[in-house]
Amino acid sequence: MELIHGFHLRNLRGDLLGGLTAAVVALPLSLAFGNAALGPGGAIYGLYGAVVVGFVAALLGGTPAQVSGPTGPMSVTVAGVVSSLAAVGVSRELAAGEILPLVMAAVVLGGLVQVLFGVLRLGRYITLVPYSVVSGFMSGIGVIILVLQIGPFLGISTRGGVVESLRTLALSFQPNGAALAVGLMTLAIVFLSPRRITRWLPSPLLALLIVSPLSLLLFADARLEAMNLAPLARIGAIPEGGLRITLPAWGQHWPDLMRAGLVLAVLGSIDSLLTSLVADNISQTRHDSDRELIGQGLANSCAGLLSGLPGAGATMRTVINIKSGGSTPLSGMVHSLVLLVVLLGAGPLAATIPTALLAGILIKVGIDIIDWGFLLRAHRLSMKTAVVMYGVLLMTVFWDLIWGVLVGVFVANLLTIESLTETQLEGMAADNPGGKGSQPPPASMTLPAEEQELLEQCGNDVMLFRLRGPLSFGAARGISERMALVRSYRVLILDVSEVPRLGVTATLAIERMVEMARSQGRSAYVAGAGGKVRERLERFGVHGILASRLSALEAAHSDLTKVSAGPS
Repeated sequence: MELIHGFHLRNLRGDLLGGLTAAVVALPLSLAFGNAALGPGGAIYGLYGAVVVGFVAALLGGTPAQVSGPTGPMSVTVAGVVSSLAAVGVSRELAAGEILPLVMAAVVLGGLVQVLFGVLRLGRYITLVPYSVVSGFMSGIGVIILVLQIGPFLGISTRGGVVESLRTLALSFQPNGAALAVGLMTLAIVFLSPRRITRWLPSPLLALLIVSPLSLLLFADARLEAMNLAPLARIGAIPEGGLRITLPAWGQHWPDLMRAGLVLAVLGSIDSLLTSLVADNISQTRHDSDRELIGQGLANSCAGLLSGLPGAGATMRTVINIKSGGSTPLSGMVHSLVLLVVLLGAGPLAATIPTALLAGILIKVGIDIIDWGFLLRAHRLSMKTAVVMYGVLLMTVFWDLIWGVLVGVFVANLLTIESLTETQLEGMAADNPGGKGSQPPPASMTLPAEEQELLEQCGNDVMLFRLRGPLSFGAARGISERMALVRSYRVLILDVSEVPRLGVTATLAIERMVEMARSQGRSAYVAGAGGKVRERLERFGVHGILASRLSALEAAHSDLTKVSAGPS
């Protein structure tokens, strides 16, 4: 097993350029996510998270060209943790020093759960979440980001989740003109910058470099005070000392923190592995899902110990890294080292960044996260799929992130089972010549001449029920219901020669039908079972298993002949 998955030095120049470019993109986004997650003064913790998660995940993860750091879903989850702790009396002010150790405890715990996911080799299952659920969830995250940034964009102090933020906006709608101007300038830059410029200088960084100096020039506190206007909110003082160890604090809040850690682990895993799939498609490589989960988990635990925001594989940063030449974990580590240099040298400059500028950047991020392509045409593809997607979106925004995903997966799987069951039942046909409830078999299921002759000789006394395709538990009820419609027979033959797989519930249904027929004085045979299907039937003790349909028809004919002859 490689010490560092996919590491080599044959692409040194490309990795250095890719890492540098990814860092340029990550800088403003990390600050914005930190501010969104932890509120005023929290921007720097987003940068801490980008440095730590980016380096450790690249070093220990399973996707060579992936760049990790704070993302929308993770920052929204941390914001939820802050709100839940504030609701039970914990001061949300970072300066008070009470809430940060609690939040970081949830981050450390979430990382350890991710490691457990990787050790248990659950990576391949996480990526099986239906697309309708993923789309609804990601669109919900985008909507949450948009709603939570309306307040900072307008210069209105809002706290809590979506409903609380909307209530605050409705009750105290007094926009700050300076903040609104800064936000509009930011949106203009991130949306309207020419591609020939953004190809070399990402629009979020361009907004940071242009709008921050302009805000100092146009909206200095002294000037606003002279005009009797409220001051422009900024990131504020950066904690001295840079990265430092923060010991997690549990206290009486450990149930809330355990739940928050589980949510962070699930969302971080989904986010990272979906980004890994994107990286595979672009770079024509193959990631190691379980190793990626272990690497991301260790990275998040380290971030929690060093006061950093949790992160995951970041799609935009990963794509930019690969497009710029990055192909090995070295590019992700270079990205983190560049951010570390910025952190150590540009802290005082970061303190002057307006929060409205970060809100403008995140509004662009929120709009980009929403799956507009699927959102606007899901109802044309499938109404059931649209219901699942819109349902997950609404639950994510107004109820709970993790429950939205769980309920969505449950409903989507029920719909999938229903569809598979219909497909499985379509392949079933009953032959009971002239009998009530019989149906003509499809041309593809016509019996060979010898078998057809035997069946006709038996007349209405034989019910030949043919099953096709893999039978899951969803098909079991359909089998029983169809059998219940037909009662005019003396010999039952269940033909499973075209069934490659039997689920446990379907096996039990077959066993019940055989036992019911025998208890009513009828003969019952299971024909054509071979391989694993025969092994499963035998383990369940099903009687009357014969090698072929012809053997079963011959046995049925013999049984009927003996009954007709009567006792000698």
